[in-house]
Amino acid sequence: MSRTDRRPPGRGVEWEFDKVSFSREFSRNVVTKLLVDRAEHGGWELDRVRITADGTRRVVLRRKIIRAVRTA
Repeated sequence: MSRTDRRPPGRGVEWEFDKVSFSREFSRNVVTKLLVDRAEHGGWELDRVRITADGTRRVVLRRKIIRAVRTA
């Protein structure tokens, strides 16, 4: 399951955030491969990982929002 958020600009950089959860049934290697795939193909980078008491991994990914500037 995934949820994408946008945070307001801070110091000139805007980030888009994506929250992903992995159940405890996924091994560490599988989670790593899935996150590497998202990083390579979607431009995401790892922001935060939390492992809950029940073993669920909650991952926050981020990527820069690049705004096109119109030239005259």
